Amino acid sequence: MIAAFAFYLFAFVTLLSGVMVITARNPVHSVLFLILAFFNSAGLFVLLGAEFIAMILVIVYVGAVAVLFLFVVMMLDISFADLRKGVMQYIPVGLVAGGVLLAELIAIFVTWKFSDKAAENIAVPFVADNASAGVTNTEAIGQVLYTDYIFAFQVAGLILLVAMIGAIVLTYRRRPGVRRQIVSEQQARTVEESMEIKKVTPGTGV
Repeated sequence: MIAAFAFYLFAFVTLLSGVMVITARNPVHSVLFLILAFFNSAGLFVLLGAEFIAMILVIVYVGAVAVLFLFVVMMLDISFADLRKGVMQYIPVGLVAGGVLLAELIAIFVTWKFSDKAAENIAVPFVADNASAGVTNTEAIGQVLYTDYIFAFQVAGLILLVAMIGAIVLTYRRRPGVRRQIVSEQQARTVEESMEIKKVTPGTGV
């Protein structure tokens, strides 16, 4: 009874937040409703027993993506009135795309069929060697991710690192008049270049 009530509560707030994201006139309010939708979606994942996905949803999407959206919207001087101009010409394309997505969702729900071993798989989480039955969902994902898929995991991390470096290089700009640190020149300096001894005559100054 409590689980069913929590499910319908989280689902209702998630749907309501999603509608408010696209209907709110203030973009800051849209981002705040998006954060609320993420939190309630995390609650739904907890009810499904996927606590790892719920934690990732809160940490990554709420803690990073949504907050980044909020800072961008609040700090940039964007004229949303100009952005809304000409929106009506894209409504037919949006309706067509939405209709296609709705038809796909209906087809999925109509043809959905549970496997014969669905109840067994839900009761016992999958583990790489099937020897650690009864472990939590997070432990099962960790055992599979860092054993069978460790190479793909490391390659994904390398790709993200290269993408980050590429973004920094593409946006890097040298501005004239700005003094920058050159480590090689600093390390190559000698004592003679760093210090100069002058003999000061009394009454004359340097």
